[in-house]
Amino acid sequence: MADTTAVMEDVKQDNTQNAVPPVVSAVGLLKVFRDFWNRPKARAVNDVDFEVRQGEVLGLLGPNGSGKSTTVKMLLGLLYPTGGRLTVFGKSPRDVSIKNEIGYLPEETYLYKYLTAFETLDFFASLFNLSKTERQKRCDQLLDMVGLAHARNRPVGEFSKGMARRIGLAQAMINDPSLLILDEPTSGLDPLGCREVKDLIRTLKARGKTVIVTSHLLSDVEDVCDRVIILYGGKVRAQGALSDLLKIEKKDTITTPSLPPEVMDRVLAILRENLKGEEFQIDHPRMTLEEFFLDVVNKARVEHVETFGARSGGKIAEYLAAPETTAATGAELLNQLAGQEEVKAEKTETAAPAEQTVVANTAALDQLSRDAEAEAAAKRNEEIRQAQKDKMADVNDKLSSLLSKKDGE
Repeated sequence: MADTTAVMEDVKQDNTQNAVPPVVSAVGLLKVFRDFWNRPKARAVNDVDFEVRQGEVLGLLGPNGSGKSTTVKMLLGLLYPTGGRLTVFGKSPRDVSIKNEIGYLPEETYLYKYLTAFETLDFFASLFNLSKTERQKRCDQLLDMVGLAHARNRPVGEFSKGMARRIGLAQAMINDPSLLILDEPTSGLDPLGCREVKDLIRTLKARGKTVIVTSHLLSDVEDVCDRVIILYGGKVRAQGALSDLLKIEKKDTITTPSLPPEVMDRVLAILRENLKGEEFQIDHPRMTLEEFFLDVVNKARVEHVETFGARSGGKIAEYLAAPETTAATGAELLNQLAGQEEVKAEKTETAAPAEQTVVANTAALDQLSRDAEAEAAAKRNEEIRQAQKDKMADVNDKLSSLLSKKDGE
């Protein structure tokens, strides 16, 4: 009876999940580009069917010219389908009301090069009618999240490609979108930046956000995507969960701690006996190059070696983070405030001698600087006087020579 009840509960949950409408639904999607005389020129997307559920990370893959960009542009309402049906949040992609729910990072980051990083984010935030206070808060949090807080007042025209991708990713999230479409999100980023972007995508998924990723870096897609769709020639050639698509049914992998030689010999004997001449391979597990690279960098960080460029803030923006489920009671809040005041008072007492030392050191440095400037000025004046004396002596010699010649005549 208990087993029957459990099965019924599982069926009920599946039905409830299926009852939730998909975030994106495409049925028989078709896009035909035509020439000047309205003749069909190319079928960029040809009878494509797919769905994207809430909280899913979908990888949209395919070689150049397979229809990925055209599909994304139709999702954004920038292109109109030639045929079929396409809905985003149950509405047409061209419906203006759903634009607030979508964030988009294009393949190439196009920015106003004379605006600073902060001004760029503030400009995009103003397009969503956010208040000045909210814009300020979100811009500060996003700049810290993508590692550009130190470059907030630099014009984005001076940014490298990696820094431009980071500011582009920040502007894609300025409106806290429910659907995020990322076109080559790790393009131009160093391995640290790639890891940070992938961690961000996982965090957004945990928040229930829906993410569509298009990328030619298949290892990145494999790290973050739940499901993939592979396009070729405008058609879906394969789709499904990565765990199902990549599994090799006819082979097994066994990973064990390092075995003593005598145990390894027995294992090999058992394998040879049971495989009956079929080839097998034994090798040591390997970390990926990304894992090795990050391990080297983390060790360098422990040694306090600094580098320059974009620096991650190490945490997601607060307005993107999941809401707190519990709230502190009034007594807890009073205790926290009292503790903060005590810590503040202790810091003030201990900081006073340090501040006096800093002031004294600053005054000493200022005096040394003034003495050095005075010495340099005196040296310059002495050099000028000596040059004038040498010049006058030279003039006197020439004048004496001329007078001597005149007397001789």
